Amino acid sequence: MSAKLALAAIGLALIAAPAWSANSPSPQTKAAASPPAAPNKAVKPPRKPTAEERAEADRMDALARATFWARDLQADPRDVDGAIKLARAFRELGRYDEAEAASTQALVVAPRSLESLLESARDYIGAGQGFFAIDPSTRAGAIAPKDWRSFSLLGIALEQAQRSDEALTAFNRALNLAPDNPAPLSNLAMYYAAHGDVSRAESLLRQAVAAPGAGPRERQNLALIVGLAGRLDEAERLERQDLPPEMVANDLAYLRADAGGATARSWQTLSSPR
Repeated sequence: MSAKLALAAIGLALIAAPAWSANSPSPQTKAAASPPAAPNKAVKPPRKPTAEERAEADRMDALARATFWARDLQADPRDVDGAIKLARAFRELGRYDEAEAASTQALVVAPRSLESLLESARDYIGAGQGFFAIDPSTRAGAIAPKDWRSFSLLGIALEQAQRSDEALTAFNRALNLAPDNPAPLSNLAMYYAAHGDVSRAESLLRQAVAAPGAGPRERQNLALIVGLAGRLDEAERLERQDLPPEMVANDLAYLRADAGGATARSWQTLSSPR
């Protein structure tokens, strides 16, 4: 109800109320004579979802997942997995401040949780604040030194923080840990593309696209590189595998204009913060 409507409602109540006189029982007497009001029923706290409901929520779209996991955390604020999944949903929606708040909640409960640290790094990277992702990704690497994800995220964070030499070291470490994984291959490729070594970038991206588990991001990065090299027919074939016609048309127009080369797109767009 708006403030004007609220004031109008109060005014109507005052006008409609009967005037009290000395011959009328006082409001206090009437209250004493009236039976006590029934107490308000307590509002039930949110119910913690079952394992089946949680599995079903994982198949929802990002907005529905955000709603589900926010309700889950109302029922159990110490649910680390729920907080991570809430952060992921907010990140997919581009709501990075809320994503970081959720991953921070997970880290308060479990400060050495690897998945919470990784999600915190992803949230900062998604917001373009790579400097703040350096700490959680470094801590994640100390906890799980054989997990490539922390070093891949650290590379993106360092690149966003304009610490390119350190970023290259982190990318190479990630690739050494997972030499056939498309994500570190693609991230290293786009590092080289952003630094002008397009030939090496294309070679790595072709490995990434051919690797098991490759997806749209790897194909679209390769399409960008070959398109900027002037091979628009191949770029178009790659784009049409994953994008609707209007997006393909927009990307081809960008490539034809060659608006600044491979470095024209942001590191956030090119990288794979997995």
